[in-house]
Amino acid sequence: MVCWGVVCALAAAGLLIYLIVELAIWLRADSDLTVWAAEWWGKKPEKELPGKVVWVTGASSGIGEEMAYQLAKLGSPLALSARRENELERVKKKCIEISSLTDKDILIVPLDLTDRSAHEAATKTVLKHFGKIDVLVNNGGRSQRSLYVDTSIDVYKAIMELNYIGTISLTKYVLDHMIQRKQGKIVTISSVMGIMGAPLATGYCASKHALQGFFNSLRPELADYPGISIINICPGPVQSQIIQNVFTEDIAKVRKVEMIKGPC
Repeated sequence: MVCWGVVCALAAAGLLIYLIVELAIWLRADSDLTVWAAEWWGKKPEKELPGKVVWVTGASSGIGEEMAYQLAKLGSPLALSARRENELERVKKKCIEISSLTDKDILIVPLDLTDRSAHEAATKTVLKHFGKIDVLVNNGGRSQRSLYVDTSIDVYKAIMELNYIGTISLTKYVLDHMIQRKQGKIVTISSVMGIMGAPLATGYCASKHALQGFFNSLRPELADYPGISIINICPGPVQSQIIQNVFTEDIAKVRKVEMIKGPC
């Protein structure tokens, strides 16, 4: 005869152990619950991304550079953009070395996000080469390290022009193409500073808050296009060179610092 009390007790104990294990895994994780859940139960990149054309801005260093390497390993044809063409060539060379991609699979598109007059032509260049853009990764931008009371308003104007206006300008041209195809993904590398504040980075935080507000508002505007996804990524501290070329209190100055760990 089955003792249901014992069965229920064992089931409850098993569930409790499972929850404790899951909690321990989460506490040791380097991401939030959404990303952690996607890693376990979401679509696998190795199945979704091969053959998908991905355009990455800010691809000459930091997150953009590493993203290029990981996408190359997955077999995604790449369009790589940044201001420094020589650095893009370096990234392209390594992408080819570590993956099965060939020279024609990686297109270098030098681009200054603040030069909005060049965005349409850059988009046409990518489309002419690949015939489509499946994913746009908005990663280009600069950080800031200065007190508000010491900082010229010109610095804030420059930060917004680069991080915010430049990003939504390029997005506009790519989105037109995605709407025609009724599919695509626009991934914007925001920051934890896009959902909170931080001293010495008032302008940078403002630009990331602006991106959050813009893309969160754009998403429901595209309700008639369920095949188009708007995705915001908010990294915390990332080991990169982002604070080696930051805005300071004077638009003409660039602060060179030794630290390499700073907020995205």
